Formats: sequence, structure tokens, C-alpha cells
Amino acid sequence: MRKSITALLSIFILASCNEKKSTKNFVLTGNVEGLKKGTLYIQRINDTVLVPIDTINIDGDSHFTSEFDLQSPEMLYLFLDRGVSNSVDNNIIFFAEKGKMNIETSLDFFTADAKITGSKNQELYDEYRKVVSRYVDQDLELIQKKFQAFKAKNESEMIKIEEEQKSILKKKYLYTTNFAVNHADYEVAPYVALAEIYDINLKYLDTIQKSMTPKVSKSLYGKKLNEFIAARKNEGK
Repeated sequence: MRKSITALLSIFILASCNEKKSTKNFVLTGNVEGLKKGTLYIQRINDTVLVPIDTINIDGDSHFTSEFDLQSPEMLYLFLDRGVSNSVDNNIIFFAEKGKMNIETSLDFFTADAKITGSKNQELYDEYRKVVSRYVDQDLELIQKKFQAFKAKNESEMIKIEEEQKSILKKKYLYTTNFAVNHADYEVAPYVALAEIYDINLKYLDTIQKSMTPKVSKSLYGKKLNEFIAARKNEGK
């Protein structure tokens, strides 16, 4: 009996020793169901250009792991190189933050099927996109109506539609501002300000800036927002 217990303990100790503990502060795991062979790239935007951080070769096993150091919460991209296929469904955007994250998706619907967990910033960004998508859909409907009015040479209808579009844009901008202020303790706040409402009246950006916590203000997007606001003020815009 004692020998059996000793043997079991030896197995557990060996298993623990064989477990590879990451020395990096960010670990991304995931699975692309249906992907047998291909390449995944984790990318970030650097000076408006996507540059690779890590390359993952898939050969037989569709599960993947990537580990690297993340200086600050940041929007990254998981790009799938399908080889001969030219599908536009090949890029998943995700808000990375220190710790462990997971992305589960499929080969057939790489972007649409993506389920991302492990990031509070991602959770909030998903909430934001869900609301903003309604404004985008409304604007697309109006664009179609505007085109029909243009073909019919109905100028009064076109003017009316343009006013409706301005109203939708205003609602989107106000929602984004309120979202950023209400979540100013997360890095998603300066991110949406920079990505979605960079051309809004400066007083709204000032409000977001003043709402940011010291931690967020010192983050990647917090610094970028501070620099952007300073530049706009110097330009008098």
C-alpha cells in the first residue's frame, strides 16, 4: 500500500515538474474548429500598419497557445492565413490585457463565431459594439433610401434623410462619450474615444480625459488620448 502511495506521489511530482509555467504576463489559448493546416498571426497596429507579434503554425491540431509580455491593455488582431483561400473572414479583433485569454472560433465563420473570454475590456467593448451596431444599421438603411431618392431626383427627401443621418451620428457620439465616461476606469474608454469620436467637440474629449483614472491615463490608449487632445488644442480645433 505504502509503495502504491509513493508511486502515485512520484507521478504527481513528475507531472508538476513537466508542466510548463509561463514566464510571460499574457497567455492566449484558443481553438479554430475545422482548421487542420494553416498559420495564425497575432498582430498589433504600429504607426497605422499591422505588424506581427507572434506566428502560430497549425498542423493537425486546431488548438493553439501564444505567450508574450503585454505592457498595457491593447487591441490586437488574430489573423488567419488560409493559404489558397481569399476569404475576407480572416481577422478577429480582441482587447488583450494581462492574464489569460481564450478565443474559440471555427474555420468556416472565423470572425462571426469568435467567442472571446478572459478580458474585462473585451467584455465592455462587446457591450459597446452591440449598441453602436444599431446606429450603423440605421445609417445603412438611410443610405439605401437616400440612393433611391437620388435616382428619383427627390431633393426634399434627400435633405430629410441627411438630417436623420446627422441625428443618428449625434446619438452615436453621445452614447460613445457616455460609455467612455461611465467606464473611465478601463482602457476601453480612451480606445473608443480615439477610434470612434476623435473628431467630436473637444469639450467632450476633455470630459473623458478628466474622467480617466490615473492608471488608465498612464495606459497605452490613455497616453495616446492625452497626446491627441493636446495636439488638437495646439491646432485650435
